[in-house]
Amino acid sequence: MKLSTKITASLILGILFGAILNAFFPSVVPVLDKYVLLPVGKGFLRLIQFVVVPIVFTSLIMGFSGIKNTEKVGRLTGKLLFLYIATNFVALLIGIATAFALQPGTSVGDVGKLSSQKAPANQSIIDWIVSIIPTNPFEAFSMGNLLQIIFSAILIIIGMRLVGEKANPFLSFIQSFHLIIEKIISVVLKLSPIGVFALISSVIATQGFSLVQKLFLYIIGLLIALLMMILVYILLLSILKISPRRFWKSFYPSFSIAFGTASSNAALPVAIENARKDFNMKEEIASFAIPLGTALKRDGAVILQGFNALFVAQLFGVHLTAAMVITIMISAIIVSFSTAGVPGAGIIMMTTVLTAAGLPLEGIALVAGVDRLTDGFRTLLNVIGNIANAAILNKWEKE
Repeated sequence: MKLSTKITASLILGILFGAILNAFFPSVVPVLDKYVLLPVGKGFLRLIQFVVVPIVFTSLIMGFSGIKNTEKVGRLTGKLLFLYIATNFVALLIGIATAFALQPGTSVGDVGKLSSQKAPANQSIIDWIVSIIPTNPFEAFSMGNLLQIIFSAILIIIGMRLVGEKANPFLSFIQSFHLIIEKIISVVLKLSPIGVFALISSVIATQGFSLVQKLFLYIIGLLIALLMMILVYILLLSILKISPRRFWKSFYPSFSIAFGTASSNAALPVAIENARKDFNMKEEIASFAIPLGTALKRDGAVILQGFNALFVAQLFGVHLTAAMVITIMISAIIVSFSTAGVPGAGIIMMTTVLTAAGLPLEGIALVAGVDRLTDGFRTLLNVIGNIANAAILNKWEKE
């Protein structure tokens, strides 16, 4: 069986196993989840996190250094950022329009104690922008801060270009280290079906259905918005004569891991391999655009922030002015660039958007209860968006 087939099978079995536990053996769930499912799932995610930071750093160094023309580096980065912002804006409009049309916040009714919980305060947008610059590159690596790692990689590339040929030994070390990490990844990926099974079983087995029923329209609305953005990408690829079928077939293993783990970081190593071997993407694009997009491109996070902001406003009867909507849109796009590629990160960053728009933070406690049910779908869109933008850039560069 191919890895993608194993992952799909483990997803289906995990959902069925979790549903059976939740429906027929609820007393067993806490113990089984605490001592088996969660440790196995978290252990797999930690293995993935172990290889993500070095693969991002070495891929960026090799990607940048492989582009000899400095002007070309600027051109590729400029094109990617243009694509990211343009598609993020479309995703944001879809999220806001869907929430406005369905009005999920007005259908919840009395939220009771759930809305009385206070969400932790988050840093302001200005502080976030400043925090991109690392004070200690080694701390950025130890914390797994991808934005700071990208910033560090860019500074190192600038230094390498200024040094010239004397940087060749360092580049050789990076290339050797990259190959070692790739072999470690191949070992870790063999465990992915077990990790995916444990993670999805834990979610299905532990989620209560009373809150799901109360927030049914919220969940459906969010899924509709995510599906609409996926259709936008399919349409965009078709217009540019990039076969959606070939695109899906080439990157299906990446999409399976993204959905099963709810972590775009986990899908990164597989996405790079699929881009090179299955999709025949140019080496410099695959090693440059996909790691950059893993850190920056978050269509699912943009939709979540826009959708949730309107949901909270409807929930507490807040009238949204034009200025508040503009604030939501700007802060949602900016915040999406710093949303970590790990489960639950979107909810954490939600505080920044709500604070910027002056909306109550209490609504976060309500949606946090069902966040994991949609997290896999949002991550799937994040990875589809990242790879689709890389494929578009690849087409753009060829022409």
